[in-house]
Amino acid sequence: MKIGRVALGPGQLCGATLGDRPAPARPGGGRLRTRLLALSLAALLLPAAAARAQDPQTQGASDAAATVTIGVAVPRSGAYVAVGEQVLRGIEAAARDANIRGGLDGRKILLDVQDDACDSNTAVAVANHFVRQGVRLVVGHVCSNASIAASEVYAQNGGLMITAASVAARLTDRGFPTIFRVCGRDDDQARLSAAVLAERFRDRKIALIQDTSPASRNLAAATKDNLNRIGINETLSVAFSPSEADNAALVDRLKGAGIEVVYYGGDAAEMGRLVRIAAERGFRPQWFGTSAIATPDFAKIAGPASNGVLMTFYLDPSRQPAAAEVVKAFRAEGVDPTGSTIYGYAALQALVAAGNFARTTDPKRLSATLHAERFDLVLGTVGFDAKGDVTAQGYVLYVWKDGAFTPAGK
Repeated sequence: MKIGRVALGPGQLCGATLGDRPAPARPGGGRLRTRLLALSLAALLLPAAAARAQDPQTQGASDAAATVTIGVAVPRSGAYVAVGEQVLRGIEAAARDANIRGGLDGRKILLDVQDDACDSNTAVAVANHFVRQGVRLVVGHVCSNASIAASEVYAQNGGLMITAASVAARLTDRGFPTIFRVCGRDDDQARLSAAVLAERFRDRKIALIQDTSPASRNLAAATKDNLNRIGINETLSVAFSPSEADNAALVDRLKGAGIEVVYYGGDAAEMGRLVRIAAERGFRPQWFGTSAIATPDFAKIAGPASNGVLMTFYLDPSRQPAAAEVVKAFRAEGVDPTGSTIYGYAALQALVAAGNFARTTDPKRLSATLHAERFDLVLGTVGFDAKGDVTAQGYVLYVWKDGAFTPAGK
């Protein structure tokens, strides 16, 4: 068969004739020729279309366009694993729920989960990993030192980061337009801690203790500053290096000084050990912790001595109407969504809400939307201020009893 070329006049379609001889004239012959040309063209195009459909590169590009990868940076090793697990559990549930509803800007959400161990250098390495992989939206990190270090990388490379648990004021005070948090700030937490100490324990001997971690040092310093401004001076201010021997020596020192109230901004495991060791040594002051102990691990380690321990933590969204359906779903799966679980959910939920509102996955446009709009999240109807701080209610005083924490009475 010989395929001839035809010259096309205006409005004609490109095709090919079957040989050089014209088709015999017959009624409706023009329509027949048009059909033959169309069928011939289809025969030529179908193999090419089939080849494109089978081409793994073409298929891969199509699949990639239909998805969006969100980086997740949490501690999966080190002292803050329990908090990292809570946050990750919330993020994964939010991604699953979002995908059921159509994803982020119509794209299925994929998660790239990385362990930063709550270490600044590791966090920077994780941030650079996301940059290399083209991941421009990140939910993380957990510890403030990790978030502060990694946020420099995201800000320099046009990435958006939203944290569920980093409380250091410095994180958002630097004014990076693409850095956000759904949790509270440590300066707000320190103000509440100082107010509680002043109102409830003005005439008691108060000790402010801190370990070597940045979070513990910062909270102790901020609480001391606020307490002193109120006109109350602590009896003792102590820095220590956590270990069984040092903990026992610290407990004996506090007991010997007649301390009645101990404020400590350390993690759940260390606070739990101190409370347990103190009880074993016959020392039972009023212990006062922070959001770092808002995990069942604290009560497991401290044992019965955890009863009565006070703690500042964000407003517990698991008790709020806006989170009722999500909490119910968690509990149906046998998961207690306490601590930072709901905040992990809220962090990813905020990204999805802003992306679907603006119909974009672009970090710059998404950030502008987060700053400008308000969203119905599990935290309630919230927005983000010029610094990137959430507008939700801040810290509340809680008390531990029988392995769980509830709002403390007056």
